[in-house]
Amino acid sequence: MKRIVSFVATLMCLCPMAVRPAMAAPQASVTSLRSEPLPEYPGKEVQMIVVDYPPGAVDAVHRHDAHAFVYVLDGSIVMGVKGGKEVALKAGDTFHEGPDDIHTVGRNASSTQPARFVVFLIKNKGAPILTPVK
Repeated sequence: MKRIVSFVATLMCLCPMAVRPAMAAPQASVTSLRSEPLPEYPGKEVQMIVVDYPPGAVDAVHRHDAHAFVYVLDGSIVMGVKGGKEVALKAGDTFHEGPDDIHTVGRNASSTQPARFVVFLIKNKGAPILTPVK
């Protein structure tokens, strides 16, 4: 009888783990630093943002419809665009995405350490900084 009670108690402890939904990856936070029109290029502007990736953060597939220049400040990240190779970047490294690129890979390379990078975008005035792609 003790074995049955022990078995049932073990199952009761494990069942919530089996039915618990998978935890979503942490989300990046984005801070806008500056936005300036480019009078020499009518309809265009520059926008600078800082992206903070908590450990394990992963971006959804998206595009920027802009030239996006990335500079890694801290930690390490993995970036990639459709048709290109994934690249691992560390502090001091850079990355570029063109206006027609689809950003298929964007994630913190570490599951234990945060990462931070600056993005300098040249885009249409008033356009969003990113557009999700399905």
